[in-house]
Order: sequence, then C-alpha cells, then structure tokens
Amino acid sequence: MSYSPRNRTVVSCTLLVVALGAGVTACSSDGHPLSATPYDAAGQISFNAPADDGKKVNPDKPLEITARDSDGRITDVTVTDAAGRYVRGELSADGGQWHSTSPLAAGDRYTVRVSTENEDGAPGRKVLAFDTSRPAKKKLLNVKFGPEAGKYGVGQPVTAELSAPVKDRAARAVVERALKVESTPAVSGGWHWVDAKTLHYRPMEYWPTHATIRAYSDLAGVRVAERLWGGKAKPLKITTGDRVEAVTDAASHTMSVYKNGEVIKEIPVTTGKPGFETRNGVKVVLAKEYFVRMRGTSIGIAEGSSESYDLPVYYAARVTWSGEYVHAAPWSTGSQGSANVSHGCTGMSTANAAWFFEAVRPGDVVKVINSNGNVMESFGNGFGDWNLDWQDWRKGSALIAATPDGPNPVDRARLRPESV
Repeated sequence: MSYSPRNRTVVSCTLLVVALGAGVTACSSDGHPLSATPYDAAGQISFNAPADDGKKVNPDKPLEITARDSDGRITDVTVTDAAGRYVRGELSADGGQWHSTSPLAAGDRYTVRVSTENEDGAPGRKVLAFDTSRPAKKKLLNVKFGPEAGKYGVGQPVTAELSAPVKDRAARAVVERALKVESTPAVSGGWHWVDAKTLHYRPMEYWPTHATIRAYSDLAGVRVAERLWGGKAKPLKITTGDRVEAVTDAASHTMSVYKNGEVIKEIPVTTGKPGFETRNGVKVVLAKEYFVRMRGTSIGIAEGSSESYDLPVYYAARVTWSGEYVHAAPWSTGSQGSANVSHGCTGMSTANAAWFFEAVRPGDVVKVINSNGNVMESFGNGFGDWNLDWQDWRKGSALIAATPDGPNPVDRARLRPESV
C-alpha cells in the first residue's frame, strides 16, 4: 500500500465500474514469480471512474479500486495529480480493495498506478488516467498566512486567516489537512482553530533557534463544503533568531533576560499595582514602537480621575493588543526593583528600556510570574498560545484532537506493509 502527505478535498463522482481488459499470468524462465515481467492487470481490477475515455470525474466520492476475483489481490496503488503530488489511500488487509482517504481537486489530471499479484504470486501492473471536472458555481476559500515574511523570535506562532468561516468539523478537517507547515530543523506541531476563520500553528515547545519555517496550502481547487472550494494562498517563509526570553518576577520586581538559556541581564522593574495587576503567563513581543502616547482612557480610566494619565513613552515593546508594554518609565525609577506602581505595563529606566528594545524582536518571549493578575488570554489579545499545554492545544485541532500524542493515526494506518 502506498500513502502520501497530500491532503486534498473530496468532490462528487458517479460510480462507473470499468472492466479493464484481460489479464495474463507471467512467469520468468527461472520459474520465480517475482522475477517475471509484470502482466497487464486490467482484467483483474475494476475502477469506479471513467478511465481514458474522455469523460471527466466529478470527484465527490473517494476513488475505489477493487480486485475482481479471489484468485489475485492488489498489492499497491499510487495516485498522483498533474504536479506529481500524491493522494492518500488505504488498502484492505486482504488486498481486495483500495480507496482514497484524501480528497481530489477539481479541474485536475490524475494518474493511477496499480500493482497486483495473481494466485501464483506473479506481479501485474496497470496505469490509468482521468480528469476531474470544475464545479459550475463555487465560492473560494482563500488563505492568508502570517506573520509577514521575516525574522522572528522562537515564540512566534504561524497564523492562517480564512476568507470565509468554516464551522463544520468535517470541513475544518479538509482545510487543516491542506495547510502545511514545515521547519528546518524539523519539529512536530499542530494547528489550533481559534475561531471559524482563524488557525494558529505552533510546536509542542518553542521553535528551534535559527530555524527556517515554511507554510503553504494544498487547498486550491479542493471542495471544502457545499459550494465552498479551496482558493489561493501565498506561501510564507520566516526564520527564527536566538532564543530570547524575558522573565519578570512581579514579587521580586526583577526581569531576567535569557539568551539561549543563559542570563544576559538583570533589570529592576515595576509592574501593575493593585487593581491593575500585570497578567501572568507567557506573552510574545508583537511590535516595537520607539514612541507611544499612553492615555488612561485607552484602558477604561476616566479622564480627570485620580488614576488618569497622559504620558509620552519611549522604547516600548508591545506584548498585548489591549495596551500592555515593556517600556521606559523614568517617572517610576524610585520604585523599580522594590514596588509595583504601574497600570499594568512593565516599566524600567530609560537606559534599560533602550537596551531591552534593541535586544528583542517580534516573536521573542516575555513571561510574567508571581503577579496577582489574571493569566494571559490564550487568544484575542496577542499571542498567548503558549499558555495552553500541549494536550489542550491538540484539542483545538479538527484532525488530532482525540488521538494519542505522536503521528496522526490516519498517517500511521497508511504506512506501507512490509513484505514477507
């Protein structure tokens, strides 16, 4: 049995079982069946799609190839599209039937190579070809990968924004199967559905340092759901730098900055005071802003109240969309290292903030511990993805949610059986 990582979506197909001619058993001169020239296996198999007759398949059902009698069996099936990409499939234990398990694309050309053997063990071969039709009407589901191409920290998730919502679990599985993320060095990871139009991808741990990460889609032309078909997606390539992690202990009022596991700087800081406690947990640098005007009204503080503020802020590294930063706070240097007096941000001296601003990039990790604040939201306020443990992350997948950790069981089931 052959398998492939190709993930495409199933379309509609009328069952047209085709008898494919007469088969001939072949033996070599030395009498060993496996050394024989393969015979034409056309008469030994049937195929549920028109073969080489000009008719186009509307691929809404899996391909099926069946051994026509009990005197022989199918030993291997390979299905490729015009670009040479493979269609996944499963072969029954007795070799009586093979069927595709990943969908076909509309408007494509497929080549099917079938290997068989007869009751004497002699090998047979048959090559078939067919085209799939294009749907008359369709809505395209386009994909936009994020972030922008560039260099990031090891905490940066890959995102996929869909042009239309996908709510049905089966349709989500089609989409997820077609969205690929590969890294060098290789690490395993998984997609998590944030909502009906957004997916995030991350590994179990942070990305390796100095890695190359590529995201691409095999969704084009694939049927996702009724009247919804896969559309375009621009591939993405990002790289990672060193592993930079800033760990702020709100109880000791100190930030420890690590580079590749070693502390490179200890910084006195102040974090959120009572009522405005800094969020605990892992955040990711979203952007670096040299100057930000910060107003209390942006976080719900009434103008003119005792907590109101309107300040020019420099060397600001944003970690949430709601306005939490690591930044210069020259007005609180007397409290840095000894008390928490901010409205939720992590403040430090201008010199330390300038150093931190140069030391980090988007995607680097900023973690807060021992604060009385809530835990950072997993989604919606930045990249809190790492606050989900791996088992909870997997629950957000339409493919691996209920499977044991490790290779997808669908992939394991398609491993080629060893010959005996």
